[in-house]
Order: sequence, then structure tokens, then C-alpha cells
Amino acid sequence: MMALQQLATPAGAARHLSVMRDEAVAALAPVDNGTYIDGTFGAGGYSRAILDIADTKVVGIDRDQDAVTSGAALVEAYKGRLTLVEGRFGDLRDIVHDLGIERVEGVVLDVGVSSMQLDTAERGFSFRFDGPLDMRMGRSGPNAADLVNELAEKDLAALIRTFGEDRQANRIAKAIVAERANGRIETTDKLAKICEAVLGKHPDMIHPATRTFQALRIAVNNELGELLKALFAAEEILAPGGRLAVVSFHSLEDRIVKTFLAERSRTTPNVSRHAPATFAAAPTFIPIVRSAVPGDDEMARNPRARSARLRAAERTEAPARPDGDPLAYGVPQLAALNHFMARG
Repeated sequence: MMALQQLATPAGAARHLSVMRDEAVAALAPVDNGTYIDGTFGAGGYSRAILDIADTKVVGIDRDQDAVTSGAALVEAYKGRLTLVEGRFGDLRDIVHDLGIERVEGVVLDVGVSSMQLDTAERGFSFRFDGPLDMRMGRSGPNAADLVNELAEKDLAALIRTFGEDRQANRIAKAIVAERANGRIETTDKLAKICEAVLGKHPDMIHPATRTFQALRIAVNNELGELLKALFAAEEILAPGGRLAVVSFHSLEDRIVKTFLAERSRTTPNVSRHAPATFAAAPTFIPIVRSAVPGDDEMARNPRARSARLRAAERTEAPARPDGDPLAYGVPQLAALNHFMARG
């Protein structure tokens, strides 16, 4: 399920800028001898900052093998203080336990897709480059082309509407199904042109394929489900006083983080006129950054930071709660999609 990376190999180009890096690391407040989890290693921006600010150890996790391989030079440079793991951040519990770590002092998650993935045509994440319609952060399981070509029209429309929040989902799905009757849709350019034909292309609006590509990427990688699993796991592995910092990039992600932290930090009783009053369990988190956005300078340097939002909280001494129902935290459940992805 996971592979440790400790060998030195030539580092790849570190083109990814860690969004709100300084704010997220400040929220973590790293301390000497602390152990921290960088759940979305990418090009190592958060990991470097945590390692440089105090005498810490960091476990960097990324499901993208390219990111892990490219980080090998950092592993060598930090002489035993950085460990890289190829895996999903939703598997935090297993990863930490397999490394023999009982508790950590901090967890940081940057939930967006990395610049390296977006800018590499053969990964198929972006409509800006023509490449295979893939979008897998890892290299296993069904890809975006499989969903586009094999889901029923109504299920494809539900996917685009739910994960892309696109009001034109029905029209786009209908056009995709009509086009695939002429042969499989296998490239990013072909899918982007279908979206353009349906919605038109206007210079002062987002590209017509933006929401469809977002929806497919989220579905292929189960991004929302993995995020919630990571939040549950962070609650379990953080030591009292440890901190969680999450940078999200769109409303679906942020809603999950906001709902989780609000529910886990609630101290007031649950009062309903339809049922007896019940008192909330002891809060497991105390909010420390309720909502923060990048500064103007960062948005000018890195346009991809514009939609980012940081939330952070500190772990209390209360015991971790059982994992909850994903729907209650804002993770949509599409039965047809779940069945399709389960086939592996």
C-alpha cells in the first residue's frame, strides 16, 4: 500500500509553490523534537519550512510517485529528519503506525492539485495542454477517460453537477455521450473542445471545461473522501496541544474542513424541541485560524493561490471520536460512481 523513500536520486524541478506556506507553518508553531506530517508533500515547501524553523522531524506523504522520487534530494539534505512515504493522506493512521510513531505534534494538508501535475501534459490534469485524459494522482485504478467513456449519461451528469458544481452538467454529459458514439474520448483537448462547443468560450469568464475537469479529477482520486479520512486520522494521531492546518481550494473541500472543525470544537448542547437535550462530547479541537486567505502579494506572485483558504485548530486532551458519516460532513455519495471506482 505504501513505500518508504530514503534513497537519493536527482531532484526534479520544484515548480510547485506551497500556497499560504508561511501562514500554515505559523499556525502549526513547530517546536524542537516535534514530529510533523506533511500530508501533501508535492515539492516539499511545507516540509522544508517546518524543518528549517525548529529541530523537528517530518513525514512527507504523497500519492504521486514522481513527487516522492523528486524529494529524495531533500531526504539526503536533512540527514534523517525527513522521511517520504508514497501513499494517500487518508491513510495517515496506517502510515504513522507503520513508522512506529504514536503521536505527532502537527499535520498540514494542502488539498489542491500540484503545479507539477497541472503543468505535465501526460498526466492529463489540465485542458491547457493536450495529453491523455488520465488525472490519476497515483497510477492505479480507473482514470478520467474511463469515467467519460463508460458512465451512463445520467451518472456522468450527476458527477459533473456534484463535484464540478456546474449548472450545465446535463448539457455537457449529453454532448459527451453523443461524441463518444463516434469513438472513445481519450485526450484532454477533445474533452475541452466538447465543453467549449456546449458552453461557448468567453475571454472574461473561466474556461468552459474548468468545472468538468475539476469534477473528473475529484472523482478519479476520491479527493473529498480522502480529505475527510485524513481529518479523522489527524484527530487520532495528534498529541494534546498538537495542531492541524488545512489549505483548501474550492468550496467543496472547505465545506468539509469547516464542518469537521465546527463539529469537533462544539461545546454547546444539542437542543431540539423534537428530542431530549443532549450535551456535546468534549471538544477535540480548539479553533486557532477560523478562516484566512492569501495576501495580495502572494496572489500576485501565484495566481493559483487566489481561491485558497486556511483553517487551523489545536488538539485538546479529549479522546478522539469515532469516524462519522461522510454525508454529514459534506462528502457527496454517488452510488454509480462508487460502484464504478470500486472495480479497481
